[in-house]
Amino acid sequence: MSSTGASAGAIHRLVVFGDVVGSGRLGMDEKRLTRAAMYEAFGEAYASVGIEPGTVHQEDRGDGILAALRPDVPPALMVGRWIDTLYESLREHNTGRRTPLRMRVGMNAGLVLDDGRGLVGRAVDLACRLCDSAPAKQIMADAQDVDLLIVVSDWLYRNVVVEGGRYVEPTHYRRAAVVAKETDEDAWFHVPRRPEPPVGPEGDAQTGGGPSRGDGSPPRTAHAGGGGRTYTAGRDMQVVEGATIHGGFTGFRNDGKGEPA
Repeated sequence: MSSTGASAGAIHRLVVFGDVVGSGRLGMDEKRLTRAAMYEAFGEAYASVGIEPGTVHQEDRGDGILAALRPDVPPALMVGRWIDTLYESLREHNTGRRTPLRMRVGMNAGLVLDDGRGLVGRAVDLACRLCDSAPAKQIMADAQDVDLLIVVSDWLYRNVVVEGGRYVEPTHYRRAAVVAKETDEDAWFHVPRRPEPPVGPEGDAQTGGGPSRGDGSPPRTAHAGGGGRTYTAGRDMQVVEGATIHGGFTGFRNDGKGEPA
């Protein structure tokens, strides 16, 4: 199929990628129970917004799920009631458990192609990279009491989340840069029911509610001696990439030594 033909077959869809935190440390029986709970939680969340079983394109990723929704599903429901129900399902499942089910979920929207083998498209790539991003992993490593972290693309935040609505909390999101492979994007991080955003962006403490000025993102902070970027992971760790540190800090992460699981 030519690239023109492939593009013609692509449809604008909302993409969701959920991943279990720390699954590599689980034994076989725990993995089985965790996977069952993950699918049950996702199924309950879909049912809450009127999405029937079998109407979602869903791919198993071992310790995660990749899904693309029908084009007629209102995205406001997904960033509202769907997230709220998923949070409640995980909270109920984790009550009294020694090993809780904790998840990162990346959400994006854009052109998606089903080529018969799976989902293809930049919208899919970005949803996965948001979920697997260094800030997302750091938040979950720092905040062990968090069961669910939502990371939405800048496009989804500005076009859907910022409009608000029932169960939607636009001011409870915070922006941070996601840099991985070919990706260099702003993303918005959210922990349901937490009024304090879990992560700070580069430079200023920019919370949700729209851009700081005009329609663009705030400028990325350059530092003498490296010209790198800096952002806050969690509430007490400053991450500086390839830059000279100015001022005090309480934590430092070197990407060259690996990222938290």
